[in-house]
Amino acid sequence: MMRFRRVGKIASRYLSAWATACEAILPTRTLAARLPTLLFLALATPSHAQQPWPQKAVKLILPLGAGSATDVTARLFAERLAGRWGRPVVVENRAGPDGIVAVMAFVGAHDEHTLMFSIGGPVTINPVSHAKLDYDPDRDLVPIASASDSFLAIAVHPSLGVSSIDELIALAKAEPGRLSWAATPGLPQFVFAGFAKSAGLDMVQVSYRDFSPALRDISENRIQVVATGLLPLLPFARDGKVKLLVLTNRERSPAAPELATAREIGHPELSADGFQGFFGWRGISDALRERIAADVRAVADKTIDERLATTGQIMNIGGGAEFAKSIEQQRAEVAKMAKALGVAEKK
Repeated sequence: MMRFRRVGKIASRYLSAWATACEAILPTRTLAARLPTLLFLALATPSHAQQPWPQKAVKLILPLGAGSATDVTARLFAERLAGRWGRPVVVENRAGPDGIVAVMAFVGAHDEHTLMFSIGGPVTINPVSHAKLDYDPDRDLVPIASASDSFLAIAVHPSLGVSSIDELIALAKAEPGRLSWAATPGLPQFVFAGFAKSAGLDMVQVSYRDFSPALRDISENRIQVVATGLLPLLPFARDGKVKLLVLTNRERSPAAPELATAREIGHPELSADGFQGFFGWRGISDALRERIAADVRAVADKTIDERLATTGQIMNIGGGAEFAKSIEQQRAEVAKMAKALGVAEKK
């Protein structure tokens, strides 16, 4: 009871001083008329403005399944961010065609404690490859911070006897229609399809609902070429079941430093970086966007970098503006591939 009396006296002195200050600048009648409104604003506004973020657990929605390189990256950052924010960060996998299931779950959440951690496909490829999207790639997915780049590679079955992209082109042209290929949906598929079209190659594309069987098929020569993440190819390459030809990334991978990039061997049309990072909701404030980006940068350390290297990735931390620039660069690359394929942007 004594505590409440003290609080009451403090509040009374505060309001009395505040009313005196208001009286000095407002006529008495005006002050009396406006006092209820002014009192409400004085009490309500400061508490609202001082609310920290996050107020509760943060959800991180992913467009890929558990165990993927993107999932590994998201969980590494989620653990560190949870410690920094003092709130749980829950990773939710929403795998589905082209990431659309995950995006719609994110957009439909209408929750300022839900973020998306995604590869570039939903904002760079889907506007080209889908006649209609139920989300706006520019407004519904606001770039907050990039986190890492995935390494993408092109590999062939060793029985083909080719050791370079140029040799693969020569073989495909010498035996039109004989070679078959498969690629992970999204950027790898777009990259290789555009390359094959521009090079005038007659090859048969094989589609898979789940890409795991494609890796078994190339190891057993049921298909001859794949374009996918470097990580799942490495065990097959070590066992001599596939031959790695090239990376599509701008930089070489620490996991396979001997493997050249497409630009290094004179095939820039095969260049593409598989970035991934954090996206915020439509209308997120610039201040909060910068705050989250700063937190992502703060928790990114050598331990995360080393762990990512084992998954065929490299850490690539950038703020909202830098991430947006990477997105625009990939959109330009996708546009060139789409032109080669005769696909017009449908957005």
